[in-house]
Formats: sequence, structure tokens, C-alpha cells
Amino acid sequence: MPLSGGTLSNETSSGSSHGTQSYGSEGHMELQARMDLKRKRRMESNRESAKRSRQRKQQLFDDLTSQVDQLRAKNQQLVTALNVTVQNYAAAEAQNSVLRTQMIELERRLCALREIIYYMNANHLTNAATITTNPSTIISGTANYDAFGPSAWSSGMQIVQQPMDQLLY
Repeated sequence: MPLSGGTLSNETSSGSSHGTQSYGSEGHMELQARMDLKRKRRMESNRESAKRSRQRKQQLFDDLTSQVDQLRAKNQQLVTALNVTVQNYAAAEAQNSVLRTQMIELERRLCALREIIYYMNANHLTNAATITTNPSTIISGTANYDAFGPSAWSSGMQIVQQPMDQLLY
């Protein structure tokens, strides 16, 4: 049905000489009804599209919210693990400090003992009688301290507090 001049025309091949028939206002109303129907369908389609779009946005929002919750939980686990690691590191560092102090003191004592042995060997002939008759001169300085006993290892500061003079005299 071709449109001409805003009116709807219907071509028929009835044996009459008219050939075309114009609907006038009825054709205009039919055209308006079709346009209204198309507009309603388009509006309904737009509503459905908007509804699907809102649903996709809501689903995306829900997914992102869930992901944020998971990441926060993971972050909390990592912070807790980091705190434990830092505490373990601090404890190991403190223990290493005590062990270094003990090692330094033991090295000093070993050096002092080596000096005693050196002097004992050097003066062995001249002091042999004195050492054999009075061994308490060497032992008296170390009698109250056991360098390898359990109390020596219970605290690094016990070794540091022991004066070196007791080993030398």
C-alpha cells in the first residue's frame, strides 16, 4: 500500500474505472493505530532492555561487593601473617643478640685461657713447684663459675657479668 499525500490508498483491480480507493479519516486512524502499536512495542522493548541493563548492573555490583569482601578477608589474613612474622623476626633478632654477646664473651675467655696456658707452659720450669704445691691460685678464680653448666646458658648476661679478672688471677 503506497502512501500518497499523507493518505493511505488501496489499489484494486475490480473492473471499475476508479482504480484507487482512498480511506480518508479511516486510513489516517489506521495509520495512527499502527504507529501507536509500534511506539508501544518500542517502549516495551526499551523497558525490557533497561530492566536487563539494571539487572546486569546489579549483578556486577553484587559480584564486585563479593570480591571486595573476599579481598578484605585475604588482606586481614595477610596482615595477621605479617604481624606473626614480624614478632618471630624480633624474637629471633633478640636471641641472636644474646648469642652474639655470649660468643664474644666466650671468645674473650678462651683467649684468656690460652694466655694462661701459654704462660703456664712458658713458666712451667720456674713455676712448676708453685703450681703443684698450690693449685688453688688458678682454680680459685673459676671455682664459683661453671662456664659449661646449665646456668651459664640460661641468660646471656650471666656470662657478660662474670669478670675476666677471676680467670686471670
